[in-house]
Parts: sequence; C-alpha cells; structure tokens
Amino acid sequence: MKCIVGLGNPGRKFKKTRHNIGFMVIDELVERHDWKLKTDKFHGKSVVEHIHGDKVVLLKPQTYMNLSGQSIRPLMDFYQIDPTDILVIYDDMDLPTGKIRLRQKGGHGGHNGVRSTIEHVGSKEFKRLRIGIGRPDTRMPVIDYVIGTFSKEQQRDATGSIQTAADACEAWLEKPFDQVMNEFNTQ
Repeated sequence: MKCIVGLGNPGRKFKKTRHNIGFMVIDELVERHDWKLKTDKFHGKSVVEHIHGDKVVLLKPQTYMNLSGQSIRPLMDFYQIDPTDILVIYDDMDLPTGKIRLRQKGGHGGHNGVRSTIEHVGSKEFKRLRIGIGRPDTRMPVIDYVIGTFSKEQQRDATGSIQTAADACEAWLEKPFDQVMNEFNTQ
C-alpha cells in the first residue's frame, strides 16, 4: 500500500493559500477519480482506493501544518505503511511558482510540516514532492506570504503545477520513483 499526503492547514481561511498547495493536489486526485475524502480517526481527511492496480491512501492532515506528523504516524501504523511508501506533497519557496521537484528523501529544509513528519515518522526516508510557490518580491514577512493567496499572475502557473503534481503522483503508482523523478524533474 502507498500513501500520498498533501500538507496544508484546515479551515476556510486557509483554503486557497500558497501553504495549502499540498491539499490542492490531493483535491485534484480526488476529483479526477470521483472519490470522497472522509474525516477519520487519524486527525485528518482520507480515502483508501485502488488506482492502476495498487491500493493507495490519500491524506490531508487536519492538525495544522506544524503538527502534520501527528496525523501521518497513526495512519501509517494502522495500515502498516513503510516510510519509503509515503509521498509527502508540500509548498517550497525556493522553487518558482509552477515548478515541481521530486526527491527520494532528505531533511526538512526549514519546512515545519516536513519537520513534524520526520519527527513523528521517525525517518527521513519518505518521498517528497515539492511545489514551488516562489518568494515574496517585497519585504513581506514569510508567514504572511505563505498564508496569502496566489496573485493573478501566479494563478495559472500554480494551477499547472497542481495538475503536473497529480500526474506525478499517479505515475508513482505505476512506475519506480526514480523513473518518475527523471520524467517530472526535467519538465
């Protein structure tokens, strides 16, 4: 079984913010396959389905970004999912809006949602899909930028990256992750 986790913050206030782009990818996958997310006992919204012959669980933690691992760990334990079978999707200010990057493993890079995931999963060996949100072009505080919405100019690129990220998630269910990285990291 594989697990795809989109990081974000719950609630209407954060719905279309840059920090919630991980949630947006999960929503795209759910919409493509006409699935339904349900609130679960793992402090999140999840669905377990089959796609391309593989069983997959999609998760949107409802613990707020900085506590994401508190949702991922119990789900992982319940379904007996190995860290190497988890793909975590999150925003990255070091990538321009519209770009995505996949990685096999790594550190948290200053991202508190990934930091919480590493802490609770007990490993850095989970896969990552980083989606670029760019950096503010003013002296705007980082927190205000990430919980702000995409500008009209950024919206087209952000929408494209959500589509591409969902394509990459689906590809991972059919192909080795190295192959998916080679395919999508060159776009």
